[in-house]
Amino acid sequence: MRKSLVGVALAAAVTLSLVGCADDGTGTGNAEGGDITIAWISPDATSSARWEEKDWPAFEKAVKEIEPDAKLIQSTGSTDAEMLQQAEAAVTQGATVLVVNPITSDGALPIADLAKRENVALIAYEGLIEDAELDGYITFNNQKVGELQAQYIVDNTEADPTIAIMNGAQVCTACIAFKVGAHEVFDPLADAGDLTIGYEADTPDWLTANAQTQTEQALTALNDDVQGILAANDGLAQGVIAALKARNLNGKVVVTGQDATTAGLQEILLGNQTMTVYKDFNIQAQAAAKAAVALARGDADTGLEEDYDNGGHTVPALFLDPIALDKSNISRVIDDGFITRDELCTGEAAASCDF
Repeated sequence: MRKSLVGVALAAAVTLSLVGCADDGTGTGNAEGGDITIAWISPDATSSARWEEKDWPAFEKAVKEIEPDAKLIQSTGSTDAEMLQQAEAAVTQGATVLVVNPITSDGALPIADLAKRENVALIAYEGLIEDAELDGYITFNNQKVGELQAQYIVDNTEADPTIAIMNGAQVCTACIAFKVGAHEVFDPLADAGDLTIGYEADTPDWLTANAQTQTEQALTALNDDVQGILAANDGLAQGVIAALKARNLNGKVVVTGQDATTAGLQEILLGNQTMTVYKDFNIQAQAAAKAAVALARGDADTGLEEDYDNGGHTVPALFLDPIALDKSNISRVIDDGFITRDELCTGEAAASCDF
């Protein structure tokens, strides 16, 4: 039974990758094998390395395990307009299901309009296409992500810490939820005088370089008196760490992250980053694959067992639980098959792979 929950990018020059041959059919329902064409559209690596390194390969593998003859179209983008162009191209190539991870929550609405007009199924992956009629929404509990990051800082700093917060750009539903979750933990403590939020910024475009600049500003304003820095993902954490290294503060300040990227995990092993929020993208991608193939076939069982109120539209959804990960349980990513030991234990980090 479903549970009711109320809610939380490429130009024509960018190449679409087609796995298999193009199909001339459009529309959804009653397709089998070679009649199934599914498109995957996600942000490029600017915002996070995970989309191309983790999610897409896992999605491709999962679809092929369910339907070996399915044809897949894959593209990445850096703007909403580019993503719309990719969606239009995918539909022209016969895609009957679009799996889209939008850059902004409202910027992908034209893709939803396209899907409705062309009778194409649309699944929002990780990020929500706000107020749109969707056939599925698959994400993690993103407010919990922020709560895990904030609570980790609280639990791993001395009493009355001064902290800095590097939120990502507040352009998507998940982005906003990370920040809301963090403040659910921090604000009561700040109001009680048990914690000081010395600096907070929304990092433009989720860029590492911008996070580095903001961290430098925070350290200057606070005379380096900072015990914890909440970086909303591992990419931002890279910028935070660079700024800390310049002042010989790396390893002395609690630094959070998200996505369990290879670089982020290695920084944890080196002691520069303290934790990351681990999302098992294999589970998320497998769920998206099951739903996408079911929609292409016209099957009712998409595996999406919850209901999400998306601006008055009831959307079948799945919300997964994130996990706080630090050096004490970092072996889990290897045990889960998320990354291999050989991939993780390279370069400087190899000497710290004592688990």
